[in-house]
Amino acid sequence: GGGSGIGRAICQRLSVEGASVVIVDLDKAAANATLQTLSRNLSGQEHAAFATDVSQANHVNSLMKKIQGQYSLPPRIAISSAGITKDEFLLRLSEESFDSVLNVNLKGPFLITQAVARAIVASGQNGGSIINIGSIVGKVGNLGQSNYAASKAGVEGLTKSAAKELAKFGIRCNTVLPGFISTPMTDKVPQKVLDKFAGMIPLGRLGDPEDIADVCAFLASDDSKYITGASI
Repeated sequence: GGGSGIGRAICQRLSVEGASVVIVDLDKAAANATLQTLSRNLSGQEHAAFATDVSQANHVNSLMKKIQGQYSLPPRIAISSAGITKDEFLLRLSEESFDSVLNVNLKGPFLITQAVARAIVASGQNGGSIINIGSIVGKVGNLGQSNYAASKAGVEGLTKSAAKELAKFGIRCNTVLPGFISTPMTDKVPQKVLDKFAGMIPLGRLGDPEDIADVCAFLASDDSKYITGASI
């Protein structure tokens, strides 16, 4: 999900922190656009962009081979922010719309978490941070978003379970639950609806993608070395 919105902001922030960033998105052009915005101020930084459908195991496995082929080691930080919506009221929601949202939003983080953890364990050098982007909607639900809410609730359960299993390998797993953030996804929402939500937020505004990137940078760093299984 690094081609836009929250994912792009995270890629940008991690590059400023000195990471070599691999941008993964279904849209290769969007991933390349993010690539052009990344910081390269520290020696040894090498960024890359790949087109991948994270809902397909063969795509994810191919991605991991490409990454390890280029960098000769597994990624130590993995952030799953790819997400889609197909909103509809429950009584009219199609099976296809339910399945497609869960495939990207829940199966995608499962496949990435599993692939990265397997690669780290196989390397024999333990340690890493896996961060999955959930949503506050997964906690409280939302009109017309039973599929999206279910997928994001699932992300939280997946991540908490992975945290318990992977701690012995030094791999921390945490979830970030954004509220309403100004992204291309919210661009589809009528302004009067956004204004209503902003009025419900204590700070009186929608969040910016950079607000989420800040939290991800913290969870990716050693500043959070004793935090795993948390939802922020």
